[in-house]
Amino acid sequence: MPAIILLNKPYNCLSQFTDDSGRDNLSHYIKVTGFYPAGRLDYDSEGLLILTNNGRLQAQITDPAYAKPKTYLAQVEGEITKSALADLRQGVCLKDGITRPAKAVKCGPPKLWPRNPPIRYRQQIPTSWVKLTITEGRNRQVRRMLAHVGFPCLRLVRLSVGDWHLQDLQPGQSRKITYQASKR
Repeated sequence: MPAIILLNKPYNCLSQFTDDSGRDNLSHYIKVTGFYPAGRLDYDSEGLLILTNNGRLQAQITDPAYAKPKTYLAQVEGEITKSALADLRQGVCLKDGITRPAKAVKCGPPKLWPRNPPIRYRQQIPTSWVKLTITEGRNRQVRRMLAHVGFPCLRLVRLSVGDWHLQDLQPGQSRKITYQASKR
C-alpha cells in the first residue's frame, strides 16, 4: 500500500540518503527502506519533507503541472514592506523567468523550535516574518523571490505541501501515514 513519511528536515541536512562529504542526511532520520524524497528542501532550509514508497505519487507531488501549494515561513532581514508583498503576489522576474503569483502576508514571529546554529542577528537591522505559499518548486525559489524584492531570507521553514502539514513534528522527527488515492 502506498505510504508517506512526513519528516521535519533539520537545518543543514541534505534531502538525500548519502553524502560523500559526511554531511547530515536523511539516513540519520529515516531507517525504513524503499522511501524516497518527493521533491527537495535546501540544505539550509528546515521543515516538511515528504518521502514516499510510490513512484506515481512522488511524481504527482513534484510535477509543477499539479501545482501543489507549498507554504513557508520566512524570516527576512528588514521590515517587509507592503510593496514587496504586492510584488510577490504578482510574481517576480527571476533569471529563470517570471514566477507564478504567490500568496504573501506579513506575520508575527511564529512559535518554532530554536535553530541550531541560530540566525545571525544585527542590532541595527530588524527582522520580520513572511508567510508565503507558492505553486512551483524552482531551485531556491523562495529565497530568490525574497532577495529580488529586497529582503534577504535569514531562516526558511516549510510548513506544508498540498494537504500534508508539519503539525507538531520537531526537527528530525517523522510520521508515517498510509496514502489513499482519490478515485477520479
